Amino acid sequence: MKKLIMILAGAGIVLGSVSAVAGPEDDRTKLINYFKNKYSDIKIDDYIYGALAFSPDSKSQYDSIMEFPPFVEVLDKGKKMWDTPFKSGKTYADCLPNGGKMIAGNYPMFDEAKGKVVTFEDAINDCRVANGEEPYKYDDMKTMGVLTSYARTLSDGMKMNIKVDSPAALKAFEDGKKTYYARAGQLNFSCASCHIDAAGNNLRSEILSPVLGQATHFPVFRGKDGGDVPTTLQKRYSGCFKQVRQVPDKEGSTRFNNLEYFHSYLSNGMELKSSVFRK
Repeated sequence: MKKLIMILAGAGIVLGSVSAVAGPEDDRTKLINYFKNKYSDIKIDDYIYGALAFSPDSKSQYDSIMEFPPFVEVLDKGKKMWDTPFKSGKTYADCLPNGGKMIAGNYPMFDEAKGKVVTFEDAINDCRVANGEEPYKYDDMKTMGVLTSYARTLSDGMKMNIKVDSPAALKAFEDGKKTYYARAGQLNFSCASCHIDAAGNNLRSEILSPVLGQATHFPVFRGKDGGDVPTTLQKRYSGCFKQVRQVPDKEGSTRFNNLEYFHSYLSNGMELKSSVFRK
């Protein structure tokens, strides 16, 4: 434990060489090379399994759990929400691109007309509002969490495909990057401290997952929550902020949306597999 804390505390030396790059694709490529060099026996595509990529035994247990996942009833509730018509008579499939199928990997995206990053959750709420419904609260796992736990499975197998193709989009990307690498909280850690430099190391009983692939599998169902409560990616951001003793931003905020934009881009080209079990 003390050794890991020292690694985390001194992470800035390594992070500086990884993060000092010219653009989004350079960021992604350098991180891929970083993990290839550090863990040459692990295939990059296997990082979609998060920390399980470092533990064959845990991956085997995961495979067994996913044969009969404990959260099937939650996905069924999400499907019912997805299929239930709005007051307008339309459904989510009527107002989302491609009927809501094979699109989640395009989000977050930068909306030039709105001048900001739009997440998949934002797109769902835009659909609701356009059809006379109240938007869901971003952090409500009984509504937004349950719905997206099903809606994102409609994009399983799609490869992450985040675009950063304008000066305004690049500015949002760089803001998300700044948040990812910024040290904060009483413990003075950054997201990168754990998920780049210390990825693959044990912190107490947990293996720290790598940044690559992290955005591909949310929402997740965590065993510590009973295995039947969805956790969205931004809900996890809030949890991480609290763990380093920093007050988190509000889920759905500009800062968290930009963070998700940067974070998701790093998994470009990796397959989505949403609503999975995690320890």
